[in-house]
Amino acid sequence: MAQRHSLAIPYRAPVLAISFLACVATGLELTVNNHAADFPLSAKPGHSVSLSCLVHNSSQAEQLLWYRGNGQVGLEDGNKVNISNICIYPVNESDNGVTFTCKLARDKSMQVSVILDVEFPPQLSGEETLHTEEEKDVTLTCNSKSNPQAQTTWYKDNNKLILQRGHHELYQTSEVFQLSIRKIQKSDNGTYTCMAESSLGRGTKDFHLIVEEKKPVFPKEAVIAAIVVVTVTVFFGIVARKDKLFKVW
Repeated sequence: MAQRHSLAIPYRAPVLAISFLACVATGLELTVNNHAADFPLSAKPGHSVSLSCLVHNSSQAEQLLWYRGNGQVGLEDGNKVNISNICIYPVNESDNGVTFTCKLARDKSMQVSVILDVEFPPQLSGEETLHTEEEKDVTLTCNSKSNPQAQTTWYKDNNKLILQRGHHELYQTSEVFQLSIRKIQKSDNGTYTCMAESSLGRGTKDFHLIVEEKKPVFPKEAVIAAIVVVTVTVFFGIVARKDKLFKVW
């Protein structure tokens, strides 16, 4: 009997290579004055504000950067690694709303910001004396700065101004308080006072409005016509005298 032989074909199962990405959570953190997130900080003019930026959970030296708004703050060499301190002194009104930010130098997305909230009483300014003619329009502009925002009122000759529709108009923003007077009259002459008041105090600013009589206005066409008439009259007068002189001669 013939023997049957089978040929064995070797079989290799595919090997799947699986690689894993290691994700190591370092827990690195920044804080400013013990705050890990952005925060406001109250301050008063003339006082100082100290800000301390600290790196947490880092096994290496981390360089820090400070910014005032978009401008980088200069730091001394011993005040840049793992901990960095800055001092704002003296604080003034212009620092209100300014942002100070501490950033990690190698990863600027890691940052903490401080927004200064500088409180101060009303400060007023504006053009003190205004001259105008009758029947013209005039606007008194009172520039007002305060934090918190102040309530503003207009006075005339030490009495609260009674607004007349069509004659007085008010316009106000957070820093400007305007009084417009339409078709000025002699009775509008006087001292106007802008008064701003907040929980921190009161500020006043006087505006002296001087109303002058309306100057007569001559029509341009009439003036030109008069000049032409005078010129022609003088010209013909000269010509007539010249003819007379020649006849006598």
